[in-house]
Amino acid sequence: MTEHTTVVEEHPEVDYGQAWQGGDKPLKASYGKLMMWYFLLSDAFTFSGFLIAYSALRFNSSTWPEADFVFSTFPGGFHHMPLIFVTVMTFILILSSVTMVRAVQEGQRENQKGVAFWMGLTILGGLSFLGCQAWEWTNLITKEHVSLYTNPFGKYEADGVYINEDGSEGETFRAGSGYLVHKHDGHWAPKKYKVTSGPEAGTIKTQVFGPRAFGALFFVITGFHGFHVFSGVLFLLIIMLNVISGIYKKRKNGYEMVEKIGLYWHFVDLVWVYVFLVFYLL
Repeated sequence: MTEHTTVVEEHPEVDYGQAWQGGDKPLKASYGKLMMWYFLLSDAFTFSGFLIAYSALRFNSSTWPEADFVFSTFPGGFHHMPLIFVTVMTFILILSSVTMVRAVQEGQRENQKGVAFWMGLTILGGLSFLGCQAWEWTNLITKEHVSLYTNPFGKYEADGVYINEDGSEGETFRAGSGYLVHKHDGHWAPKKYKVTSGPEAGTIKTQVFGPRAFGALFFVITGFHGFHVFSGVLFLLIIMLNVISGIYKKRKNGYEMVEKIGLYWHFVDLVWVYVFLVFYLL
């Protein structure tokens, strides 16, 4: 009986040891970074849905609040300062994104103290933004009486004359003028007006509130973004404590965890730019 011997050819150019270690990292990024990008992409779809819904309602409504009138107050009792306060909020958040960049840079240099310092400033910026948003919400709810179901701001479309509380004629207004139903010095603006043109000329009508969707969309969208900022501040605080304890220093991976939370923080900053554009500028 003849024995058959199987001969296995050796290929010296193939490193069999390396072949079993798996392929290269996709896009040269770690698993954690890829998962962060997937999460941010899905979150971007959510914010896009909110902003598209707002835009659709905004441009399909014949009357809508004017941002210059709605957001014209400033802490300290200052009024008639259109969009100044929200501009300060935006500057604070952008500045915190800059400090986050510096934290990532110090992490790549394995500078533990530098990472902790710049992350601390980023946390301070996030808390300042949340404080500003809390003041804005409080002002709109308690003084301007905006709610999820009530919007005391709007435009008039028909020509008319304000009827004062004593029955006398007040200021006249024209179609599409930006006259607002607004509470000032504890009293509501005149609640009735007289139509002076058209088939209903001479009739007295009651003022109506603006589209209630404005308040609902404002609090939901800005609140959803504020929740992201609040969550980011918590994550930043936890990671900063880990930085101080020296956990990431032992890993010698350029403080990758700091870089991952930095991606999240920059995303939150970028989303606010779009919210600012849609809500406050359009």
